[in-house]
Amino acid sequence: MSASLLRRGLELLEAPGQGKAPPGLRQERAGPMAAGAARRRKAAAEPRRNKATVKGRLVKSAIEEYHKKKAVNHLSENLQYMLKRRLVANKAITEQVLAQNRGRKSKDQPPKKVAKKKPQGTVFTEEDFRKFEREYFGRP
Repeated sequence: MSASLLRRGLELLEAPGQGKAPPGLRQERAGPMAAGAARRRKAAAEPRRNKATVKGRLVKSAIEEYHKKKAVNHLSENLQYMLKRRLVANKAITEQVLAQNRGRKSKDQPPKKVAKKKPQGTVFTEEDFRKFEREYFGRP
């Protein structure tokens, strides 16, 4: 930034009651940050075009982007879809899919089905018992 622009900026920032310093006496800057502060004040006063955008493109709103990327709950739609369909999958195919998704560890294996034992009945009938009584006890 040139010295003349800096002087103009400082003149704008002067308090209204103070007079100008004579041109022969130059005031020294408070430090290296004074020029940067004046530049920032000047930049804040003037609205500028956003240089980060391409011609014809708008700056995207962060809120809109957040809403676009926010997770959506599809539970109600999925339930509607599932309730509409009444098709039942083939049991063999279902078992095959479940077997593929199961791990190899013993905790992932389903419990083995134990075959139920039928109540053991007698091999002999009532008539066989009567016949045995007649032969053994000698009753007619």
